[in-house]
Amino acid sequence: NRRETEGDGESSIDVDMTAAEAKTALIELIPRMTGQAEEYRAVESYVNILEENYSPVQTIDFLNLAVSGEWQLLFSTNLMGRANKRMRLTELIQEIDASGFRGNITNSAEWMYAEEGETFDAYGKFSVQCSYTINQGARMVVDLDGHELRPTSGSKFPEDVPKLVGYLNRAIPKEIFDPSGHAMDTTYLDADLRIVRMTGPTHEGVRDIFMRKGSLEINPN
Repeated sequence: NRRETEGDGESSIDVDMTAAEAKTALIELIPRMTGQAEEYRAVESYVNILEENYSPVQTIDFLNLAVSGEWQLLFSTNLMGRANKRMRLTELIQEIDASGFRGNITNSAEWMYAEEGETFDAYGKFSVQCSYTINQGARMVVDLDGHELRPTSGSKFPEDVPKLVGYLNRAIPKEIFDPSGHAMDTTYLDADLRIVRMTGPTHEGVRDIFMRKGSLEINPN
């Protein structure tokens, strides 16, 4: 087989691999990533293989059936640096409620926050509420409807809420935190994996990789 060599050769990608093989390799790689450039190139190569072999859903009813539900964010090409040591995100879910050529999207992040010292004594959910319309193919044109910060019962309430929101803004991919003015193109979709490409003035070309919540077990070891 022809091979494409990435980096020092440790991340050689077989460009003739099937979409199923690329999907398996992608799901195995993402939880183990350590921030190396060759890992990001490998992710790009696997995504390219999946997108090149993808046949888009042809009807709005099948599209709505396929995208509806809860999707866990596995990877974003727009992650910029690390979150502050006082902030931890334990889960980031995108829930889609589709109806015809419109619907609602809610991006929810479970967070833990240490406002003072090293004790994470504040925790809860941060939600980004959006609506969308489909104007061509499977493109979702997104409008931001609002944000909601909700501490969990028993959590300490942060004294400086704007500071907490600032930490969340840095920890959450920008296209998830504020997708206003953008559209989402579904470039790959099956029963448990979904790849989205952003189109718009700020996040053009950014890709997000989602896995249907509860569909597969991710093992980072």
